Amino acid sequence: MVSDSNTLLHQSDALAHLTRETSSSELMLSEIANCTDCITTFGCLNISVSHICIDSRKVVPGSLFFAIGGCLTNGNFYIEEAIDHGAVCVISESPPPSHSPISYIQVADVRQALAEVSLLFYGKPDQDLSLIGITGTNGKTTVTMLTKHLIGDCERTSLLGTVHYDLGTRIIPSARTTPEVHDLCRLLSLAKANGCNRAIMEVSSHGVRQKRIHGISFDTAVFLNLTPEHLDYHDGMEDYYSAKRSFMAGEHGVTPSQAIVNLDDPYGKRLFSELPQNIKKIGIGEDSEAHFRVRHINCGPIESTFELEYPEGVVSVRSPLIGRFNIQNLLASLAVGWLEGQSMDRMLDRLENFEGSPGRLESLHEGQPFNVFVDYAHTSDALKNILSVLKEVTDGRLLLVFGCGGDRDQNKRPEMTRAAQEYCDFAWATADNPRSEPLDSIFSDMKAGINRPDRIQFVKDRRRAIGFALERAGPNDCVVIAGKGHEAFQEFNRTVVPFDDRRVARELLKIRLASAGELARW
Repeated sequence: MVSDSNTLLHQSDALAHLTRETSSSELMLSEIANCTDCITTFGCLNISVSHICIDSRKVVPGSLFFAIGGCLTNGNFYIEEAIDHGAVCVISESPPPSHSPISYIQVADVRQALAEVSLLFYGKPDQDLSLIGITGTNGKTTVTMLTKHLIGDCERTSLLGTVHYDLGTRIIPSARTTPEVHDLCRLLSLAKANGCNRAIMEVSSHGVRQKRIHGISFDTAVFLNLTPEHLDYHDGMEDYYSAKRSFMAGEHGVTPSQAIVNLDDPYGKRLFSELPQNIKKIGIGEDSEAHFRVRHINCGPIESTFELEYPEGVVSVRSPLIGRFNIQNLLASLAVGWLEGQSMDRMLDRLENFEGSPGRLESLHEGQPFNVFVDYAHTSDALKNILSVLKEVTDGRLLLVFGCGGDRDQNKRPEMTRAAQEYCDFAWATADNPRSEPLDSIFSDMKAGINRPDRIQFVKDRRRAIGFALERAGPNDCVVIAGKGHEAFQEFNRTVVPFDDRRVARELLKIRLASAGELARW
């Protein structure tokens, strides 16, 4: 088990071992002071820095340590530990102490300083790549992976997102949806060194607010949708929207050349009208003003078909992705590819063999006579999207395993239950990363959404809940295991334990299939 305070440390070990490959350049403290909004300095500035760090546990000799305040702790508390590990300078918003054994730079905004120093340290790699940023509450992972699939074999393309970081010649586990800015600059530098000409990345609202993309030059910004999420972090939907708008409008420092916006989303419609005039705007959706406009939609159980009108004509599209929400995701990817100079015919040919994104309506087959899907849906809107699609194409019953994360927005919990009760024949509510919050407290909030108590059961153990669903399922039924998708862990009481919905479901299906009685019945 790994303590929660160490979670990101362990998840980002794959990043840490890359440091030697990208830290050959060095900066003098005098250069660093000059490129930031420096208030005052202490000590010698004629010292070179060979490493940038925000975690005192990762400091090595020659490091520049940024003391950043976080949600759970404050980097200023760990300055002594950073010094003990070999830091040569500290950058902080706090004034320098009266006595410091190392150099010290006080700045007005430590996160902005981190971005400015990181870009300088890694040689501004964003300027040598065609950089595409995807933002939205739902669909970011699917759109980044689908876009890379549609255009990725012409030129080497990097991908940075929730599931992994693809650097062109290697793939490493993801530590964050949007990496911290010094990690982002390092990753882009590696992608460039590996021969990538393009990078596609997910941009989260947390990443925008915490200046993880400050000063980064995006060629294309994509807005997918906005639904209630992260309201424990943002001060309401307007604040959440403003974070997305900030990215799309280039308020993080550099205005993107072009923007792709889903006009079928109310916030997208508003955003489209608010973007600066110097940005080339492409609207997508069923909306009459869309440049990539979809018509005559037919969503089936194994594919979706529609007609696409775009600036170069009209084409018929056959997609292996099901559901209207995936048609919107596909439109975004096709629009990106078109702006990147790809032919529509070629992209549609490649679409036929797209296998989907890990943990996004991922189908599990072990020989059972019913469907099993694992999906990352952890908002009421995302849950409604997948359940409404599967309800239409399921001949039998729709069964659901779901939960709500701890230490997160409490208001969405009853909404998740309402969505489950609206579409499902039966649901098992269970643990989904309770973190430091008691599971009973999470269940209490979820129960406020119950209107059919005979169709839901609360089961604390997630494996047991998945087992109940798979045992209950019969021919032509559909089981959905929602909330965690590709994740391979559970968080309890600030500890992390291995848990992968896909692996657990496969194990339980094999056990059931091994039963002679079950095989005879089927």
